[in-house]
Amino acid sequence: MRTWALALLVLVTGCPEQARPQQDPNVIALVNGEVIARKDFERELGRELTALEGRGAPTPEQVEPYKQALLDTVIERTLLLQAARQSGIEVTQEEVDRRVLALSSEYPAESFDAALTQSQTTRAELTRSTKARLLIEKLFERDVLARVAVPEDAIRRYYDEHPDEFQEAEQVHAMQIVVASPDDAKRIQGQLFAGKKFPDLARRYSLSADGKVGGDLGFFARGVMPPQFDEAVFKLGVGQVSDVVSTDYGFHVFKVVEKKPARKRELHEVRPGIEQKMLAQLREEGQKDYVKSLRAKAEIKVNDQVLLTVTSKPGPAAQEER
Repeated sequence: MRTWALALLVLVTGCPEQARPQQDPNVIALVNGEVIARKDFERELGRELTALEGRGAPTPEQVEPYKQALLDTVIERTLLLQAARQSGIEVTQEEVDRRVLALSSEYPAESFDAALTQSQTTRAELTRSTKARLLIEKLFERDVLARVAVPEDAIRRYYDEHPDEFQEAEQVHAMQIVVASPDDAKRIQGQLFAGKKFPDLARRYSLSADGKVGGDLGFFARGVMPPQFDEAVFKLGVGQVSDVVSTDYGFHVFKVVEKKPARKRELHEVRPGIEQKMLAQLREEGQKDYVKSLRAKAEIKVNDQVLLTVTSKPGPAAQEER
């Protein structure tokens, strides 16, 4: 999974070349005069297809949709980087180094370079692609994300229109004592009925790890614990002690401490979650609209004949870039 994520992260980020005629066999497309070179595009396509090899090698017919999807991605990235440059957005080397370090820290020691090799990525390519991603993130933050907000009435409307999302099932707060035999469980029941405190007996006799905290299981809803637990505790009243219950873990005695009836959570309880969910959706839509507007104003020329001849084999990574 990490290698796949790394393959997706690394995009073609070479320095723009001088514009050449559209029919040039080394040019896939021109984006506002900036070249998308065949060699870079072919290598990136190879990375993506290599990352998919675990699902079986794609047929030539299956490669075509990947080629078009990748071309759309590279064109959009190029437009965003052009917009970032025009806006004077900058990324420092320190910011790039921090992001690369964060990425490498997700891998066990000494395995990051192996992951780069497997994804056919050089350190130099990773640095360039990381810088590009940071520039795009800053562009989106300034021109899209900072302008997105969720109106209060929209939060209220979502709450009213999705009541099932905020239903909370009945819950019970219970304690247990687990012992090895039914006779031991019966003796503990007798001590409880004689007035002994449940937590004290749990700490002394229970075989379960929760015995150290007085057998406290906390609150739980139906279906969270084994079925025998639910059958025993949900029919008890607060303060009542159960009969002996047999499970694969041993012989249990339960006591109900507190119950919470099923309810719909109040708006103030769920408001932050609703806002974050709606904010994420609005931001995603805003980013798509932003890219769409850049496309509408751009001059994009695709060399379809060259695109047809692109192979799925990755070109060798340049050794001097390592």
